[in-house]
Amino acid sequence: MDRRRGDLQRFVHAGRVPAAAHPAGRYAQAVSIPPTLPRRIAHLDMDAFFASVELLRYPQLKDLPVVIGGGRRQDDDELARVRAAYPDREWTADDFSRVPVDFFPRLAGYTGRGVATTATYAARQFGVGSAMGLMKAAKLCPQAILLPVDFDEVRRVSRLFKSIIREIAPVMEDRGVDEVFIDFTDVPGGQREGGRVLARLIQKSIFQATGLTCSIGVAPNKLIAKMASEFNKPNGISIVWPDDLQTLIWPLPCRKINGVGPKADAKLQHHGIHTIGEAAQREREWLMQHLGRSFGAWLFDASWGRDDRPVVTESEPVSMSRETTFERDLHAVRDRTELGAIFTRLCEQVAADLQRKGYAGKTIGIKLRFDNFQGVTRDTTIDQFTADAATIRRHAGLCLKRVDLSRRIRLLGVRVGKLQHVPAAADPATATTADMPPRKTRTPARPEPTTQPLF
Repeated sequence: MDRRRGDLQRFVHAGRVPAAAHPAGRYAQAVSIPPTLPRRIAHLDMDAFFASVELLRYPQLKDLPVVIGGGRRQDDDELARVRAAYPDREWTADDFSRVPVDFFPRLAGYTGRGVATTATYAARQFGVGSAMGLMKAAKLCPQAILLPVDFDEVRRVSRLFKSIIREIAPVMEDRGVDEVFIDFTDVPGGQREGGRVLARLIQKSIFQATGLTCSIGVAPNKLIAKMASEFNKPNGISIVWPDDLQTLIWPLPCRKINGVGPKADAKLQHHGIHTIGEAAQREREWLMQHLGRSFGAWLFDASWGRDDRPVVTESEPVSMSRETTFERDLHAVRDRTELGAIFTRLCEQVAADLQRKGYAGKTIGIKLRFDNFQGVTRDTTIDQFTADAATIRRHAGLCLKRVDLSRRIRLLGVRVGKLQHVPAAADPATATTADMPPRKTRTPARPEPTTQPLF
């Protein structure tokens, strides 16, 4: 019977005859055989999110080059500066939209240590981008206006636009403050025009509630949808069908695949592979041999547009970390006391985050960026789960011993990974493996160095 139902379903939904007009179709309806809908996955990315949130407060800066970064916004400080600059009238926080454009600081002459969180599209035309040092951004676009980050407002707007999406399409995967994946497959309207109708509704609903725009890519899977969301930024919708692989995806550079970083891309270019299509034309075994078995096999599937990952509505954090960029470059020996205090504070902050959220971890690592902007990471896996600040500091310090610290340090970070929830009865700071739920697999611990931490 099951085999017969499957044959009938394939026959009816092949499009040869209307389901209701054919006996097979009437049989399929009678036994409630659901149609198999093509998978439609959307990736939604808010347009220049941090900058756009600030432009809601300062609409007079629309279409101007604006860079967000360099510090955290403090409304009281901002208001005091406005009142000092224009003492002839009363100012409140509601008056920011009337502040003259000439009031805002420019990037020209910037000499601080800050990093750009994001930039408006007007600033991006000059080459300014996210994670760029503000001193470099100042050289590229000295006329750009510099605004601090308002994290509280960014989080508020992030929660708002995601709640709007869930009301329309409840199967949503949170991928950060400004982007999500959405499963359109079974949502009313999700199949119309390949998902364009539903994407338009979501765009319109978000704009009406927040005043912000977003770009959406809809495709058969998450891998292609993420690429597609970049095709028509800002405020665009891009629809990709399976038949579009060779015309839309293959001409793109390999770096457009989420998961291909600069090192992998350099290796691919060394072998004469510059585009996704060129990667697809190599044999799977060749890619596995030259790029590693796991990465090579994954890249082969990715280049052919294969990705079966589901949209996950609830996900556990992979790791927790804290990092800081120094006001000046610090030396591991000459600034040992200052570095030690900062290092301890970062470990305490990570431990507090873990304990507050009820997690403990087994992998402890560090991140460094030097004065030449080169970065390095090191980690170690320990025997017991921990959320204890002293334990984190001890093992993170041992990781530092594995790094050449002859150059001055610009950034320092601490990370704890391989997280598991701590049962309610256990104390996260003192949790052990016995307190944890059983894991499917266990990675053997690396041998620990016997040397003492550096600072």
